[in-house]
Amino acid sequence: MELNDKYLLAYKSFCSTDTTSSVQKKISALSYSSNLDLLCDFHSDVLNKLLSKFLPRLSYVDIVRADRIDTLDDLLKTLAFFCINGIGGEVDIGNIDLEILRGLFHWKYGIGGTAAQAAKALAAVNFSSIVHLTDNSKEVCDLLFSPYIYVVNEKGRLVHTNELDSYGNPEIHYIFQFKKGETIKIGSEKILIPNSNRLILTRTTINNFLPFNKPFFEYIEQNANKIGSNLISGFNTIVDEKLLIDRLDFVVKHIKKYKIRNPSGIVIFEDAHYHNFQIKKMCLETILPNIDIFSLNDEEIKYILESFRFFSDTQDIIYIIQGAKFIKDRFNIQKGIIVHSKDYSMYIGDLFDINIERGLIYGNLLATSKAMFGEYGNKEKILEVLKLPTSNKGTIAESKVSKSNYCKEVVIVPTKYIEMPKYTIGLGDSFIAGFQITFLM
Repeated sequence: MELNDKYLLAYKSFCSTDTTSSVQKKISALSYSSNLDLLCDFHSDVLNKLLSKFLPRLSYVDIVRADRIDTLDDLLKTLAFFCINGIGGEVDIGNIDLEILRGLFHWKYGIGGTAAQAAKALAAVNFSSIVHLTDNSKEVCDLLFSPYIYVVNEKGRLVHTNELDSYGNPEIHYIFQFKKGETIKIGSEKILIPNSNRLILTRTTINNFLPFNKPFFEYIEQNANKIGSNLISGFNTIVDEKLLIDRLDFVVKHIKKYKIRNPSGIVIFEDAHYHNFQIKKMCLETILPNIDIFSLNDEEIKYILESFRFFSDTQDIIYIIQGAKFIKDRFNIQKGIIVHSKDYSMYIGDLFDINIERGLIYGNLLATSKAMFGEYGNKEKILEVLKLPTSNKGTIAESKVSKSNYCKEVVIVPTKYIEMPKYTIGLGDSFIAGFQITFLM
């Protein structure tokens, strides 16, 4: 079957699925972090004016990223650094006055956190989920309100976010989305932004503790047979190792209880940018042996491989496969690894009784819709995604894999390609949300 036909068949399949709460037999559990994003209406000409005004003698060699944003100079240089390199990432906010941030740019509210964004992506195509909130502020709960999104209240009951008894203060992350092709001016030099990407500035007030809602875990364990997939994420902003060990030990026990009561349930761990490699290493060593699927993007897998001195041609799809196999064996992952990028999504590992290719297609559709429209794609928007061309790089990668010795243990699907994405925020979260649809149908 041709790839376009597979995409169309997948689209028709989830469009024809009855996902009303009384009919949907399976539901996804999504955890653990949430926060309030302030999304910048970013344009390079605004940054260029600020650079000219506040750093008039700046040269190209002065453009470096700060480890922490303490001053306006730190902010402008770091933002310029990420733009001219076309890379994404996160940097902590230090002592800079947040009113400076808010005054320099225009902002709007958005939802943050893998769990919360995945819930929004699933809800947009009418699939239900139960989400664990760390930031349960009124602002976050208003953004998450949907008949398809549930939380577990203090009494252990499933409710919607407007039914919670109390709300906390938000944890705000500042998101700068920059676009490929815009120009950054450094003195007399003009540099084109090579890739669309985003910079996240974080001052963690909640998620560095990652507070757990115990009734959420109890509900998942008691109703495990109804939970088709159990998504785990959100440890990346913890800095206290003792606290991390406590959280990881709790989650490992939770996974084991869930798997005892639902052996066919799929546990997925979604990677992220970690503020501390030692924290990341502890997470990988503790969580990965207990999960079915490890999901990460192409930048994240390269970072892990280089951290373990696994070097090769990072543009070579065979290197990515070999690296994924190294990670799977190194950490004893139960089933396999997913690598998702703007050109392809790929599963490497043991095949099992799930339509993995269909799951990758669902993930591609939801992620590309988010990139194309800047919001979580509903069925009408996803229909527009189907009209896009297939990624040329993804097609070449698929052909190379099909002719390799790995063809029987790898499933790869080229994406529907968009050259100038409106947003790159939450694309991985939307992808992993879409992939889980295959466990719900």
